[in-house]
Amino acid sequence: MRKRSFFGLSKPCFHYELATSAIADPVAVPAPATVTLYIKQELKRTSSTLKVGTTVRTGQRLELNEGDEAFAISSVTGTICAISSFLADYGQAWTAVTIKTEGDDKPDTEFAEASQAPSLETLNRYLAACPGEPGIGRLMDERNPVHTIVIYGGNADILIDTSLYLLKQNAEAINAGIEILRKSTGIKDIVIVIPEESVQNYSGHLDARMQPVSSQYPYAQPLMVLHQLTGRLPDEKGMAPMGVHFIRAEAVAAIGRAFSSGSLPVEKTIAVIDKQGTRHMARARVGTPVGVLLKTFGVQVNDHDKIVFGGPMTGSAIYSEDLPIRPDTDAILVQDKSVIPLYSDYPCINCGDCVRICPGNVPVNLLVRFLEAGQYNEGADLYDLYSCIECGLCSYVCVSRIPIYQYIKLAKHEIGRITSAEEMNEQ
Repeated sequence: MRKRSFFGLSKPCFHYELATSAIADPVAVPAPATVTLYIKQELKRTSSTLKVGTTVRTGQRLELNEGDEAFAISSVTGTICAISSFLADYGQAWTAVTIKTEGDDKPDTEFAEASQAPSLETLNRYLAACPGEPGIGRLMDERNPVHTIVIYGGNADILIDTSLYLLKQNAEAINAGIEILRKSTGIKDIVIVIPEESVQNYSGHLDARMQPVSSQYPYAQPLMVLHQLTGRLPDEKGMAPMGVHFIRAEAVAAIGRAFSSGSLPVEKTIAVIDKQGTRHMARARVGTPVGVLLKTFGVQVNDHDKIVFGGPMTGSAIYSEDLPIRPDTDAILVQDKSVIPLYSDYPCINCGDCVRICPGNVPVNLLVRFLEAGQYNEGADLYDLYSCIECGLCSYVCVSRIPIYQYIKLAKHEIGRITSAEEMNEQ
């Protein structure tokens, strides 16, 4: 529940990075010895279609059992050497498929025939797991039809310019992807979100309505953009009932390239940010171990250093260089142990910094007390959980180093999970 409307903004503190012509072309990272791909489905029993020793081709659709909706796209040609359970964020049970790379790429041809007749079903079957993860299933929800597709060309976090770079370098592929989306979904209202300083660079080059946003953080946050477009924010039911679907620019470009070439894309562009804050661009296969990318740019990770998927405000720390890059990984940030702001279990001292900086004017100091105790619904009802746009500024300024942003993300996840379960039971 939201007790009052979203209003007011604090004075912005940071600026997003803006891609310029000075950015070097991405470094091409060779196919690694092994790749690990995630199928977002629990490994409950031995797979009927995937076995250790099975040979796979580049661009092949990998599913645990015939007819499953969840799948991964093989990014190399080789042999499956391991299939195991993987515990993802929020306790989600996935399946990790590790493939040993063998020889040159041998492209799979199944998609080539299907690409001749673009449809929403084809998109969902073959491109739901492509670089950028477009979330095609959301476009097929008849109970909550989508009327607006938002192509996210901005950057959700500071220090990262991957999305804007991709938008600038892949205009032709993005236009092709927009055309495929229009034909497949029948949705006419497609919006491209771009920092206001960059609008003139894209006007007339991209076949969609432009929505300029400020380059001051956190105006380009997806939820902030959603509020700018609709005047509303999601509640416990999520974004689905609002009729708006966000897609990364990388995913739209991947869709365009796939139907133009007849083959599924298996590489993605990633920003690698080293300990000095220097940004490097890389192009690598999905499933490439993080350590391979770091080695490419000479980034040494020592004990107690931190590796983050994403940026410094909203990224998620990972625990091993052996973990692979995913289709939705935009950036890898490495922080030296000497500069890492450690979190603590110290109590809130009511300094009010989190309240003053919150873009949604949420009473964060009161909300976090309920979230710490696991009283998520009470916090949502009393203190405007759903006015939070998930920018991470509250955690950044917290004197007690309380992981407020993580508490909020967990609370929204848990309430959404419970709400979905209740709706399923009512059907």
